[in-house]
Amino acid sequence: MSECNHDCASCGQSCDSRKPESLLEQPHEQSHIRKVIAICSGKGGVGKSLITALLAVLAQRRNLKVGILDADITGPSIPKAFGLTQKAGGTEFGLFPVATKTSIDVMSLNLLLENETDPVVWRGPMIVGAVKQFWTDVIWGDKDVLFIDMPPGTGDVMLTVFQSIPVDAAVLVTTPQQLVGMIVEKAIKMTDMLHIPTLGIVENMSYITCPDCGTKIEVFGESHVEELAKTYQIPHAARVPTDPKLSSGCDKGLIELFSGDWLDELADAIADLAPRQQA
Repeated sequence: MSECNHDCASCGQSCDSRKPESLLEQPHEQSHIRKVIAICSGKGGVGKSLITALLAVLAQRRNLKVGILDADITGPSIPKAFGLTQKAGGTEFGLFPVATKTSIDVMSLNLLLENETDPVVWRGPMIVGAVKQFWTDVIWGDKDVLFIDMPPGTGDVMLTVFQSIPVDAAVLVTTPQQLVGMIVEKAIKMTDMLHIPTLGIVENMSYITCPDCGTKIEVFGESHVEELAKTYQIPHAARVPTDPKLSSGCDKGLIELFSGDWLDELADAIADLAPRQQA
């Protein structure tokens, strides 16, 4: 064997010093994205889209330039929460996201369908391909933070996102039930396996507040979010209540008008997060 010149690109040999080939995809050439935050869980129905929307609104209120990539291809709900009815357009150069009332850019498959209730009956490879195109073909422009609303589970899409998009951190969403917490722990372990730091964990539907006396009632059981965060050394934990105003805001497309301080600390942490150095 000839002496190594440390130029792996011109060498066909396999050795210990060879770095694994990066699977990261480059965003569109007209996209300049400083931070990427993935909102995920190991289970559906826990409110990932709601938490994505709330964090995006809070980031925009902190004068950040914000985008949302809706990776939940078969169950997109982000456009509904923001009241988006305009379809996404494009040219030969790329696709354009649709802006919300407060200038949060959104790309979702529902913005490309003729009817928002049309089902997306696709197999895994097509779904994965669509998510990658939302990163590579959408002209996001200048963004301080791009939130990715992930589909449930730890399968193809989550793996593709974490391997092909330079995710800076993940936020995990759970609910108080121990069964859900157990499944969410799978997602926490997956992010750790893929070397994606978990910045925070959010317990959605954590309690309801009595309108008469203000008592917090834990309808779905005792909260475990602080315990879970401590166990896995997750720096931020938050509890979001079951609030009829939030549900109504999503149904009416008025989520940008919400009020509540449940996620302020996590939103500050996202704003202050330094982008990771990608290999």
